Amino acid sequence: MAHLNGAAWRVADKPEDADLIIINSCGFIESAKRESINAVLAWRALFPDKKIMLAGCLAQRYAGEIELAEADCLFGNNDLAQITKVASRLTGNAVDETPVVPGQRPLLSLPGSAYIKISEGCNNRCSFCAIPLIRGPLRSRPIPDIVEECRQLIARGICELCLIGQDIGSFGKTANADSQLPSLLEAITQLDGQFWVRLLYIHPDHFPLDILDTISRDKRFLPYFDLPFQHGSVDILRAMNRRGNVESYLSLIQRIRDALPDATLRSTFLLGFPGETSADFQALLDFQAEAQLDWAGCFTYSREENTPAYSMKNRVPKRLAGERKALIEEQQTRISEERMERFVGRHMDALVEEAIDPEEGLYLGRLFCQAPEVDGATTITSDTQLAVGNFVTGKIVARAGIDLDMRV
Repeated sequence: MAHLNGAAWRVADKPEDADLIIINSCGFIESAKRESINAVLAWRALFPDKKIMLAGCLAQRYAGEIELAEADCLFGNNDLAQITKVASRLTGNAVDETPVVPGQRPLLSLPGSAYIKISEGCNNRCSFCAIPLIRGPLRSRPIPDIVEECRQLIARGICELCLIGQDIGSFGKTANADSQLPSLLEAITQLDGQFWVRLLYIHPDHFPLDILDTISRDKRFLPYFDLPFQHGSVDILRAMNRRGNVESYLSLIQRIRDALPDATLRSTFLLGFPGETSADFQALLDFQAEAQLDWAGCFTYSREENTPAYSMKNRVPKRLAGERKALIEEQQTRISEERMERFVGRHMDALVEEAIDPEEGLYLGRLFCQAPEVDGATTITSDTQLAVGNFVTGKIVARAGIDLDMRV
């Protein structure tokens, strides 16, 4: 969107007025690929005369294989700057370009929050994962560029900076250098203003422990960690090409909680990986119960071509994988409810995201322990009008399931 805006393109108020419809796709797992293809088919049926571009990961991964007459063009994600040339050729709209300023890009995130991609690609090579096939090896942005983007976003009124990448724990890591994530966080501490910094997705096998000191000293860095443990069976973890085990993962969890008693931990679990036995699944249930993670997402194994796991034997039936997923989710709901209970009675800051009924003083927001769109939410009641996209301080008066209620 930033590149197209720089070339004088503008977002249409409604699709009927558009010269070009861009469908951003995902190619990570089978269900996402089906959803992406179905989106193209649906939009073509609605607008048979429009130019439609299939963009994103699916287009990148299968650029030479997709035969989809409903799409006029495929556009991957290796060089986003080429979007203006491709769109102009497709529509015949030739326009001049102006340089793109990252911090001034259009924001599609929730009010007051912005995502900042600090790296692209991944070197972990988990046997089930197609991300390296799509995104390539790890490449990290220069620290000064990231800090400047943060500065510009703060100047625009952004309150929450979410640092993202396929594995931000490996940011700046090379054969001759350790993770540069601690250095990046130290550089961000030099910025003025009241804002949150949220770190999303750190591979637990190489968590840079030095960041705990920075987060402890500067309260603008949220004690929130997204650590995809994936499993609790060492046999399955090794088959996934992951080095950790229950002992090392529990030790990491304890070190984080010792340094940051308020730490909130999120993870993901993969069910139905080839060879997963009932004993392996029980090991995961036991790990989940002992880890007491605040949040966890679950997904079942998707067999992806050109990944090492694709040819593995002893595949788990989808029905059984789904049943195991449901049991993990059921246990996690109980754990999450218990973990959220610790905030009741405390005065905390919240980021206001939505005015549900301003006249009745009803709003929706998030605490530090709630990442955008994936965790629970906080319902906020106030006798005065609140500004969406800004911080507010109030008292947590109750828990409603996995959500919280705040009174300002």
